[in-house]
Amino acid sequence: MSYKNARAGDLKVGSYAIIDNEPCQIVDIEKSKPGKHGSAKIRASGISLFDGKKKTYLSQADATVQVPIVDKRSGQIISVSPSGLQLMDLETFDTMEISMPTDAEIAGKIEPGKEVEYWKILERYKINRVKS
Repeated sequence: MSYKNARAGDLKVGSYAIIDNEPCQIVDIEKSKPGKHGSAKIRASGISLFDGKKKTYLSQADATVQVPIVDKRSGQIISVSPSGLQLMDLETFDTMEISMPTDAEIAGKIEPGKEVEYWKILERYKINRVKS
């Protein structure tokens, strides 16, 4: 299990949530007060951490929402191919195949031997930045 449960009313801008089975960073939140016909509602907009698409979450403020555990790690690029790249974790020395980053700025700096910061989220990997 690589997520934890939280109250939807506790979400804040900049925090993470799983919306439509996709880990997202919250960019906008609208909260309504409880009214005559029910409890408070929350509408959160998030940007997917992997494909950059906008997702919307709507529920009661006291409902449970899943929050992904973002594991930030360091790795070294072993090899680069057209389909992706091979990365070695610098703590455990495990190797994994990762697809090429969609961010053009990061993708332009990718080459064998470079050290990167990558995130492991819901058993998926994302290169967040190139360190060296």
